[in-house]
Amino acid sequence: MRLQFHRRTGIRLLACASLFSLTACADTPAIAQAEPVRPAAAQPSAANVMVEPVVMQRSFADWRADFRAEALALGIEPQLFDRAFAGVSPDPDVIKADRSQPEFSRPVWAYLDGALSSQRVATGQRKLAEQRTSIDAIEQRYGVDRHILAAIWGLESNFGQNMGDRQVIRSLATLAHEGRRPAFAHDQLLGALDILQHRDIEPEQMLGSWAGAMGQTQFIPTTYNEYAVDFDQDGRRDIWNSSADALASAAHYLQQSGWQPGQPWGQEVKLPPSFDYALADSSVRKTVQQWADLGVTDIKGTPLPANIREHSAALLLPAGHRGPAFLVLSNFRSIMRYNNSTSYALAIGLLSERFQGGGKVVAGWPTEDRPLSRSERTELQTLLTEQGFEPGGIDGIIGANTRTAIRRLQQQLGWPADGYPTPELLEQLRRG
Repeated sequence: MRLQFHRRTGIRLLACASLFSLTACADTPAIAQAEPVRPAAAQPSAANVMVEPVVMQRSFADWRADFRAEALALGIEPQLFDRAFAGVSPDPDVIKADRSQPEFSRPVWAYLDGALSSQRVATGQRKLAEQRTSIDAIEQRYGVDRHILAAIWGLESNFGQNMGDRQVIRSLATLAHEGRRPAFAHDQLLGALDILQHRDIEPEQMLGSWAGAMGQTQFIPTTYNEYAVDFDQDGRRDIWNSSADALASAAHYLQQSGWQPGQPWGQEVKLPPSFDYALADSSVRKTVQQWADLGVTDIKGTPLPANIREHSAALLLPAGHRGPAFLVLSNFRSIMRYNNSTSYALAIGLLSERFQGGGKVVAGWPTEDRPLSRSERTELQTLLTEQGFEPGGIDGIIGANTRTAIRRLQQQLGWPADGYPTPELLEQLRRG
C-alpha cells in the first residue's frame, strides 16, 4: 500500500501497510495476517546485518505514560485510553514471535498444497452458497470477483475460524515498546485506539494476531481505518463478527488497489523451447499479444485468449525455469497489494478457480529441488556482493534486487537466467 495519511477525530496517522513478518518469497505484505498456511518468514541473519547501537530501554510504565500523553493530545478520550490499557503489560510471546528467525521455509509447491486443500475448497464453496445474497451485493458495488474474495477470506482466517485470540492493544503496545519496528507498531496502536473511539468494537473484543492483524480479513488498524466499511449498515464496521463487513472491506481495498472488473488474475502458460527466461521478471511487462508473439501459449499449447490480448502482463516462474510458468495480469498486482507475496497471490488466484472446478496446475513442480535455508540465502547475497553482482543488501531475503543479481550471474555462466536461487548456484559462487 502507498504511504497515506488518515484523519479522524483529530488523529493523523501514517497508513503504512508493511507486515511484521516477511513471506517465503521475500516480499513485504500489505496487510498483516496470522494464517497457518502462510509461507514461513525469512529474516535477516544476525551475523550479516548492521548491529544497532545499544540503548537503554525505558520501562513499560514510562513508555505508556509518554504514549498516553501523545494519544490524548491527538484526541483520544482519557477514559477510553485507560480502559483499553487496563491491566496491559508486555507480552513475552509477542516479542518471541517478532524476533523469530526461521532457518527454513517451505517451497512454493508445499505452500500451495496447504493453501489449496480440499477441505478449504469445500468450505469456500459452501460459504459462497450460504452468503450468496450479500456477496452478490458486494460484487456489484465494488466490481471484485466473488471467488477472489472467498479465497482471501479462506487464506486469511479460514473463513473466520482463525482470526487470532490476542488482545490487539497489548500486542501492539508490546511491539511499540520493544519490538523490532517500534515506529510502525506505534502508528498501528494509535490507529487501534481510533477504532475503539468510534465504537466499532469494544476493547475486550478487539482480538487479533500477535502482529495486530484483526478480523476475518486480517486488517492492520491503519488499513482498517482507511478501507473498512459498514456494509450491513448496523452502525459499526465489524470485520470480526460480520462476514459482510469483512468481505466488503476486502473488496473496497482491492478496488482502491486498482482491481479491474472482469479481468482474470492470470493463467498457467507454456513457453517455447528457446525462451529467454530473463524476461520472467515482474518489471518486464508486455501486452498479452506481445507475449504471444514471443511464442507463449496457454498450457495446452493453444493460442492465448483473444479477449485479453491488449492487457498488460508479466511472466511469473515461481519455481524457476524448471517449474510451471504463469502469465499474470494487473489484478495479480492488486492481490499482491493485499499481501506482497507472489506465493500468496498465486494461491489466491488458483483457489478462486478451485471454487469453480478449475485451478489445477498442469506442469510439474521441481519437488526434488532443495530450497536454500535462511543462512544460505544470506551467504548467497554475501558472495554476490563480494563478486560484484550487487544484490541490494544482505538480509537473507530474495527480493527483486537479489533476483536481478542472480540473473546477471546466470547470464555470465550461460545458465537459464530465471533469477531463481539454487544450491548449485550457491556452490558456483563458493568456487568464485
